Amino acid sequence: MPKVLGGSLAAHRDEVRARVFAALRELLYERGFDAVTLAGVAAAAGVGRTSIYNHFPDRQALLVAFVEHEADRYVADLESALAAAATPTDRLAVFARLQLHRLAEFHLPPGQGLAGTLDPEAYRRIAAHADPIGDRLARIVREGIESGEMAAEDPAVLVAMIGAALSARQIVDVPPEELAGSVEAAVRIVLGMVRPSNLG
Repeated sequence: MPKVLGGSLAAHRDEVRARVFAALRELLYERGFDAVTLAGVAAAAGVGRTSIYNHFPDRQALLVAFVEHEADRYVADLESALAAAATPTDRLAVFARLQLHRLAEFHLPPGQGLAGTLDPEAYRRIAAHADPIGDRLARIVREGIESGEMAAEDPAVLVAMIGAALSARQIVDVPPEELAGSVEAAVRIVLGMVRPSNLG
């Protein structure tokens, strides 16, 4: 009988998922999703093949579960950080900084590439996790326009422009020692992009 990690079935399940997600995160960073196999993840996580198949029947199920887990964790971190920011401009800086650091950590095929990798249902489930994050950015922008801190432009256009800027991998695909400086430069540029022209 396979060893139960953590002393109970619930704890075992949580421990297996934590190990598997940590291993998958590393493999995605090193090799990309195309090179990921369930057997490889199981070996890297130190769990048996049978155990991983009991939790995730295939690669797509594993990736969807991983993205859902990461998205929930990220949204909780984002909400906590935004709650501590005093103004819309401060909140936009927090949002931009967190998005860029997440982009640096999270290596998946971009947009259309991911759509081609997954079946339509799996892709829809992953894409749905972008909605709450986009909603938070839209709220920040609306509040910034209403307060006069941001340019009185179409909020949808500002949100799209900010989103495009924060998805540029060139900002984060730099040597580790340069990442913090690159992120801060990008945050300054994003804040300048939305600043009303009369504020200079």
